[in-house]
Amino acid sequence: MNINQLETLLTISKTLSFRKAGEALNLTQPAVSAQIKSLEDEFKTILVDRNHPVTLTDRGQVFLEHAQRILSIVEELKQKLSDLDQNPQGHIVLGTTTSIAMQILPRVLSYFQNQYPLIKTTIHTMPSSQVLTSVENGFVDIGIGYLAERSAHVETSVLYYDTFELVVAPGHPLASRNRVTVGMLRDVPLILLSPDTLGRRFVDRIFREHHIEPNPVMVLSSSEEVKRMVELNLGAAIVSKLSIASELRRGTLKMIAVEELEVSHPVGVITKSGRYVSHAMKQFLNDLKGMPEDQFTGSE
Repeated sequence: MNINQLETLLTISKTLSFRKAGEALNLTQPAVSAQIKSLEDEFKTILVDRNHPVTLTDRGQVFLEHAQRILSIVEELKQKLSDLDQNPQGHIVLGTTTSIAMQILPRVLSYFQNQYPLIKTTIHTMPSSQVLTSVENGFVDIGIGYLAERSAHVETSVLYYDTFELVVAPGHPLASRNRVTVGMLRDVPLILLSPDTLGRRFVDRIFREHHIEPNPVMVLSSSEEVKRMVELNLGAAIVSKLSIASELRRGTLKMIAVEELEVSHPVGVITKSGRYVSHAMKQFLNDLKGMPEDQFTGSE
């Protein structure tokens, strides 16, 4: 058994095709078949069902779980050896929400990549509720999100505090007000975030505590989508204050204070406990944690 064979099996599990796996790995289809056949002969079992589409057998699935762990250990070994050069390089996978990816990361990454061009970054955007889970299961190296949940499997560090604010278009009936109560939102058409976001869960809790049934006209998956709909005056919305800095500056949105929403929510870095932290990750975390809070929450 060799590493190339494990990588081939992993690629087949993703592409469901010997031909596509060969293309991805720059191998001929016979070479792919030979590698899998060699594995099957060594372990005296059938790993791949060669019908169309190609799938892994039950034993193939068990084998794949161990193969992924082996490949992860090999990748960690490569990273540790690379770190011995004291020349920061490697690959960092970040997981965060769309708003944070658009508002915070450009500031950090523009500086970081100029200083460390050999360190590559990949950003996966997801609902805030999925960031912690993605760190726990190893899908991302570093998560940046709301620290609403706790887990013994991760370590967290607060970067700044965010709030959720009511916003409307300048032509909305509430736009002339500077402050309202949550009770005044009872019949106001609202554009809500999807239920798997922390912002939506917070809004639902506030409405529930005040015995108010919201009037949703639209449910969208990200605050960026919500803001566009509010700008078109299709309804009011409650979104992260961080996400609306540019719209407030341009005057396309009006923020209205709601006393019941004045709760601070910590936003920070999430990493897996006990995980090896590469030199690239250390450098990125140091730069991120070293940023003053006004760099996150300012209006650029």
